[in-house]
Amino acid sequence: MLGFGVRKRRCKSIARRLTVGVLLTSLMVVLHCLSTPAVQQVNQQKVTVALSCSHHLSQTWVHNLTNYSQSRTSLSGECVPTVDIMFMKTHKTASSTLLNIIFRFGEKHGLKFAFPKGRNDFFYPSPFLCSHVKDYQPGVCFNILCNHMRFNGNEVAKLLPADAAYFTILRDPAELFESSFHYYSRAIPFTWGIHGDGKLAEFLREPMNYYTPGSYNSFYLKNLLFFDFGFDNNLEPNHPLVERGIQTLSQRFQLVLMAEHFEESLILLKDTLCWTMEDMLFFKLNARKDSSVSRLTPELRAKAREWNGADWRLYQHFNATFWAKVEAYGWTRMEQEVKELRRRNAEMAAMCIEGGGAVEAGLIRDTDLLPWQPVGENSILGYNLRKNIDPKYRELCRKMLTPEIQYLSELGVNLWLTRLWGWLKDTIF
Repeated sequence: MLGFGVRKRRCKSIARRLTVGVLLTSLMVVLHCLSTPAVQQVNQQKVTVALSCSHHLSQTWVHNLTNYSQSRTSLSGECVPTVDIMFMKTHKTASSTLLNIIFRFGEKHGLKFAFPKGRNDFFYPSPFLCSHVKDYQPGVCFNILCNHMRFNGNEVAKLLPADAAYFTILRDPAELFESSFHYYSRAIPFTWGIHGDGKLAEFLREPMNYYTPGSYNSFYLKNLLFFDFGFDNNLEPNHPLVERGIQTLSQRFQLVLMAEHFEESLILLKDTLCWTMEDMLFFKLNARKDSSVSRLTPELRAKAREWNGADWRLYQHFNATFWAKVEAYGWTRMEQEVKELRRRNAEMAAMCIEGGGAVEAGLIRDTDLLPWQPVGENSILGYNLRKNIDPKYRELCRKMLTPEIQYLSELGVNLWLTRLWGWLKDTIF
């Protein structure tokens, strides 16, 4: 009788969780429908880009230039910082750390951001439209576009000068899949039927037992990079449209960074945009605590890459172009620059971070420094700001440690939908 009672209580507990999950999913769908503008027909014809909205960052910088290659050199022959940029923020690729760098640069120089309305992304997973942008009017031009979106090149081009620099970041699809599986699994209904501790391994053993193309949030677990760039994430890797998509991105993006080689990526970005080493200083944001990371065996890694075959082709292509750029930059020069970046970052960590490193969410004292957490967990690490920081560096320290949601609020973005969802997430789970 005791065994029967235990089973009965377990069944009731599972039923309650499923009921809450179904209600939450329904609520998420309703919120998405209410907040997402009606889908518009995307014009595939050539679009008219806005006139340059670049402006002087100092008296010595010149920006009345007509194309990207010219924007690297001033009339005096000196390198000129690029201020018109499009950063395609991909998921689970260290992109939040890059976003913090961009926020600081744009805020420091008074640049004009194209921000979302009511939330921290451009109505993802809907394809990006100009109407998603706060205060958008036809002909209005922006300097920086950098929040999460599902890329739509024609619409993006309407917001930025023709000479804007486009860059993005990729990650090994096996590692990305592991991270996405952990972070989003409670928001993906078809994963709820996977039981036990080895859920990721069980999924990869026979993915089609669980995966349904087009089901709610399914894109998070198959070719997420390809989906983020606006392509069909269910294409087989040898499909002609995969190669066509890769070539389209090659023509659109001047630089594609690699999360596994983040510091080398920043040095290339610094060189491409003509920014300073100070602009590139960073602390790793949105990192997960070790206990939440599933270690991938060689077999699981191979299966994850095979399952995400389109992403694997995309990654291999741009990994090759990345190392070609490093070679052109110079191996010795790169080594020296990375060493200097690490030295400067170590100095900032000693100056800014209490204890010198990240801590678990429950140990973060200031809620303004508490990062967004996945549904039902507190697995994302954050920082505590040191006391008695030199006043000259205190504001920089605080900004470098500020998570995306809080930084967006400081920049004037109304995040009512994001905060409503956060409240529901934390209340229910």
